[in-house]
Amino acid sequence: MPPQENGNFVAAMEDVLEVYQRPFDPARPVICMDEQPIQLHDEVREPIPAHPGRPEKYDSEYKRNGVVCGFMFTEPLGQWRRVTITETRTKKDWAYQMQHLLEVDYPDAGIVILVCDNLNTHVPGAFYETFPPARAHALLSRLELHPTPKHGSWLNIAEIELSALTRQCLKRRIPTIEALRAETSAWNRKRNQAQNGVDWQFTTEDARVRLKRLYPVILEN
Repeated sequence: MPPQENGNFVAAMEDVLEVYQRPFDPARPVICMDEQPIQLHDEVREPIPAHPGRPEKYDSEYKRNGVVCGFMFTEPLGQWRRVTITETRTKKDWAYQMQHLLEVDYPDAGIVILVCDNLNTHVPGAFYETFPPARAHALLSRLELHPTPKHGSWLNIAEIELSALTRQCLKRRIPTIEALRAETSAWNRKRNQAQNGVDWQFTTEDARVRLKRLYPVILEN
């Protein structure tokens, strides 16, 4: 990685790590968001149900039913998450998800602090491409964006939630977007009711020691 890119990486990394060190504040919640494509699969032959002493049998062949998008929002300190399935993953999809976050999930928060991947759809301009100018400005005025650096998506706690969703809910064939929405909604409710959270321990001080190789080398004149 060139020195300038190193500097940009560590600056964005330390910015996100600083956000994670902030104390819990209901008026300024820290929310992490991420998204992932989800392939829909259907059976081509009816599986044989399990019987005592015999596991379920299913054909290795399957039918592809297209790809949808799973948006994940999570508040680590609030032990809350929301997963939403959409047909597409565009700037407008993201803007509508952000509108829901600000006006439905957190209508009373003064500022919502958002950690998200540095994708070309996660930009302020998406609001102006989706809503009238006054509405777009009002939504953005309540949003504080903190993008993770390029190649640094591991800093996004929402990735942990997406990993849990994949392991616990998506390790089977789901044929339609309606079925997927029902399954992910049930997973979402169960995980929120269990008050599952994330105890993030990696700090800026840790990064300066363990990731020292990523920091630019300053040469003395």
